[in-house]
Amino acid sequence: MARFLLVHGSGHGAWCWREVAPRLAALGHEVAALDLPGSGDDKTPAAEVTLESYARAILARLDAPGIVVGHSAGGFAITQAAEIDPSNITRLVYLCAYAPRPGAALTEMRREAPAQPLSGALESSGDGHAYRFRDAALAANLYQDCPPEALALARARLGWQPIRPQSEPVAFTGRGAAVPRSYILCENDRTIPPAHQRGMATGFAPADVHSLPTGHSPFFAAPGALAALLDRLA
Repeated sequence: MARFLLVHGSGHGAWCWREVAPRLAALGHEVAALDLPGSGDDKTPAAEVTLESYARAILARLDAPGIVVGHSAGGFAITQAAEIDPSNITRLVYLCAYAPRPGAALTEMRREAPAQPLSGALESSGDGHAYRFRDAALAANLYQDCPPEALALARARLGWQPIRPQSEPVAFTGRGAAVPRSYILCENDRTIPPAHQRGMATGFAPADVHSLPTGHSPFFAAPGALAALLDRLA
């Protein structure tokens, strides 16, 4: 049995794990998911959200050793958490996620991708502190292989993504260097190109790189397969 903390990506919330969490629990694990500051049901104003506040929110939920899974942009949040305090983190799992490198913000790493599938897919808030996915991007980029009910849920729940945490690099301290890490590549991803994921995964040991034949939202497209893979990693 292991403990899992599931961390969402841009615009999402704890709700996106609703198909995976019970499957992990059925396999004998303890599972929790959280709303990062300014996301889901958390009402922190976007202008006040930072990458460190993401990390602190994650650490606040870790009252015992556990595996921390970060989806997409959540890769930055889980990395920063491990750099602040790795004492309760037994493994970091990057699920089609950004694996940060020193000095680079997520916005910079996104521009380095070999293709830009989200070009024109995002719109900014009037105050410039957040962005969100345009409706057309949901079916085209995020959930193209997911059941219709998942797309309907996303249309009802997807929110604004604070920009500041994605324009800040991880503050590497060396504390998280010893934490084991795994990467799960999604082979049909239309949000973070699979080639870009492979490039980020080159820093992982080959045995720690895995793949799923899904798009960017395996928690809806293949929740059983994702839970089974996480169970094996545990």
